[in-house]
Amino acid sequence: MNEVTIYTDGGADPNPGPGGYGVVLICGPHRKELRGGFARTTNNRMEILAAIKGLEALKAPCKVRLHSDSQYLVKAMTLGWARRWQAHGWKRNRHDKAVNPDLWGRLLTLCETHEVQFIWVKGHAGHRENERCDVLAGQAIHRGNLPPDEGYEPQSESEHDGGQPPPVTRVRSTIKITQEGQPCRKCSTPVVKRTPRHHKRKPGQGYYYEYCLCCPNCHTLYLVEDAKRLYEQ
Repeated sequence: MNEVTIYTDGGADPNPGPGGYGVVLICGPHRKELRGGFARTTNNRMEILAAIKGLEALKAPCKVRLHSDSQYLVKAMTLGWARRWQAHGWKRNRHDKAVNPDLWGRLLTLCETHEVQFIWVKGHAGHRENERCDVLAGQAIHRGNLPPDEGYEPQSESEHDGGQPPPVTRVRSTIKITQEGQPCRKCSTPVVKRTPRHHKRKPGQGYYYEYCLCCPNCHTLYLVEDAKRLYEQ
């Protein structure tokens, strides 16, 4: 099997909004770049589609190291979330449907043809090929006359006007989300740590949270007991 290295990136601006993906494939001395975009889509869909387009460009089964700065993509594949959603009829649990089943299905099928290792890289941290993919995705977004993303379902992700984030849903620390990278209880996207710039003390308030955990997709906020700090008297 040929060994191929793939770098991918995707995004939408705003989210949801016009979106694009960028892909760099490297096999020995050979290099190929791909890009594409849609009139209205989401960050997550473009991250998944970038991986799909990279693997679809391979003409024979290959051993692939696929790099992405999307924890949503990498963890869904390496931790088996996507395979589990598929096994349960594209349901995350008894009540909630899995998001983007059309793309996850395509990606899982491709991973049966190729031997794929998904590797997370930190975005916007000076990684040359990751930065190149970001440029390609941006170019795709701004090309104009973008086609519709036929698989995009507005009800599946938060829609909001003007690109502003939807209202934050606060979830108290009784929900056991305690570490960065754990899947959000609402949408399964890995949560990230957020540190407020200022702690504005309210009258009678004896404590504050040094940081919280926030879902970058649905903006659910998790307050962590270990982050609670007492105000100095």
